[in-house]
Amino acid sequence: MTPSPSPHAASHALPLPWPERIKSLRGLLRAFLRQCKPRVNSLIVFTAMIGMLLASPGLPPLGLFLAATCGIALVAGAAAAINCLVERGIDARMARTRGRPLPRGEIGAVETLTLACATGALGLWTLHAFVNDLTLWLTLATFLGYAIVYTLILKPATPMNIVIGGASGAMPPLLGWTAMNGSVAPEALVLFLIIFAWTPPHFWSLCCYRRDDYARAGLPMLPVTHGVEITCLHSLLYVVMLAAISLLPVTLGMSGLLYGAVALTLNGGFLFHAVRLWRNYSDERARRAFRYSILYLTLLFAALLVDHFL
Repeated sequence: MTPSPSPHAASHALPLPWPERIKSLRGLLRAFLRQCKPRVNSLIVFTAMIGMLLASPGLPPLGLFLAATCGIALVAGAAAAINCLVERGIDARMARTRGRPLPRGEIGAVETLTLACATGALGLWTLHAFVNDLTLWLTLATFLGYAIVYTLILKPATPMNIVIGGASGAMPPLLGWTAMNGSVAPEALVLFLIIFAWTPPHFWSLCCYRRDDYARAGLPMLPVTHGVEITCLHSLLYVVMLAAISLLPVTLGMSGLLYGAVALTLNGGFLFHAVRLWRNYSDERARRAFRYSILYLTLLFAALLVDHFL
């Protein structure tokens, strides 16, 4: 005789009631949103918006501005989610990242990939339909550069990963510029160069005080492979280069004395942090340098915007 199924087993076979389904879906979407790294991507979108505003003599058309912002934000979020998917094993071994949704089992790999592809596709379609195809192709190249070239190839292969891969992170203001004008101008390349030179000292300060985490994960970050002193020296050299590049907007006529004064002040602060790290390193000083680098880029681009409209 075939035994009848237990009531407990039968209850598991029943579909979830609608309130429970909605609650489960909300949890899944919240977990995916966290993998889109909204705090990190807020700075990316901010610099893209500054690029749009600088590309326009006055205020840009509101519809075009919103469409470009949404498209770039969606693709950036999708790239961050793919990064979390590829690095889920590494994230589980690092104190800084083990609380992310994938290592905690709050969302699966299939759900992450599906939602990332849908989000990225929606962003690219938005750029194609409402902005222009040059911005679409450059945004797609940025996505592939970060999610594939940097995450899959460079990061586990070379301590210079952040230098080469930093090109993807430097693209947002250039994307914003092309969204408004449909072309790449020298001014847009200057904005690109500022973030490109800013990225290594910003990220290396984090790597220095998280070097044990990266060592456990088996990633060849510069502080792990060459030590903190060499990393701090490289950071100082990049800050010196950044200080020179950040004055290019003045020489090109993009901005005036207001931006120049702010840039000189911010560069002085960044050089102060970089020299202190190189001469007398401590994890606390590395944390302060990391926090200052975020403030630096935010205020520098804000000064560009204020100077542009004044």
